[in-house]
Amino acid sequence: MISNQILQETLDGIHNISNVDLYVIDLNGKVLAKTKETEAEDEDTLKGFINSVAESQVVGGKQYFKIFDDKRLEYVLLADGESESMYMVAKMAVFQIENLLVAYKERFDKDNFIKNLLLDNLLLVDIYNRAKKLNIDIEARRVAYLIEATYGKEQNLVETVKQLEDTTDDDFIAAVDEKSIVLVKEVCEKAQSKQFVKTAEKLLKGLKKVGINDARIAIGTIAKGIKDVSRSYKEAQIALEVDKIFYENKEVVAYDQLGIGRLIYQLPLPLCKMFIKEVFGDYSPEEIDDETLATIYKFFENNLNVSETSRQLYIHRNTLVYRLDKIQKSTNLDLRNFEDAIAFKIALMVVQYMKHMNTLG
Repeated sequence: MISNQILQETLDGIHNISNVDLYVIDLNGKVLAKTKETEAEDEDTLKGFINSVAESQVVGGKQYFKIFDDKRLEYVLLADGESESMYMVAKMAVFQIENLLVAYKERFDKDNFIKNLLLDNLLLVDIYNRAKKLNIDIEARRVAYLIEATYGKEQNLVETVKQLEDTTDDDFIAAVDEKSIVLVKEVCEKAQSKQFVKTAEKLLKGLKKVGINDARIAIGTIAKGIKDVSRSYKEAQIALEVDKIFYENKEVVAYDQLGIGRLIYQLPLPLCKMFIKEVFGDYSPEEIDDETLATIYKFFENNLNVSETSRQLYIHRNTLVYRLDKIQKSTNLDLRNFEDAIAFKIALMVVQYMKHMNTLG
């Protein structure tokens, strides 16, 4: 169904060219769009025309036309004026509105297809058949971008992204929920993950310019055909979730660049608990105070370099060594040893994952 705003814009455009006043009326007699104020139409005249087999007729100097949507009567167009070309103008208006009905229905069908495709609600044979009917290239390579943000009621995230990214008819874009949308872009044969990240970063800058400052964008891997688009979308979903757990400061994250976080995310909780027990024994990592934890993260960030870490933390080298010795006494892990440091780093990430899963109930 076309919005009343689109109907009004169509009538205004035709009126400005022809000076013929036009009205679009629904089958209940309600005027949906008009170029001039007029008295209510006679209900009997309107009903008589709707129920007749005629596609157009003249009553009281006014021209009535039927507007169909795939052979189903959708609207009545009324033309009023003294112009000799009134009939031709009205027929052009009918033609334009009927084309809009077809276009909007195709757009709806395509959006509906894309949503069902992403949610895996279609059989493989249905995917190919419906894609063919909608003139969608089934062999094109595509990548899914999942964009999450909070935005005001006056902002339309889908339309904003369309404008910023200059999307084409070969791209898909749809709302996932009230705070996220998915953009599926067609990519060339040689496209790589680095290019997708640059695209996301450029889009992120554009969103910030229009006042959307908290956006995060997750990217799936390349879908080599229409049937793989849902996989790319699910990968983007996982990337966004992993980003929230392990990489809180990342605004753009790609599924194929998640590293060990992606592996941990796929572990069952019983296995996580077993691993934590093996690494820490009876010691609980939650007992580590914030200052010591910050020291450990900085130590890892500097590749286990004691001198550089103490310099960046503005503490004496001996103070850092004392903190590391304290951790070793509690956990039997010497973070200056590469293997122990790796075990400790992974264990901290597993603890983060377990906390996240516990908050989900």
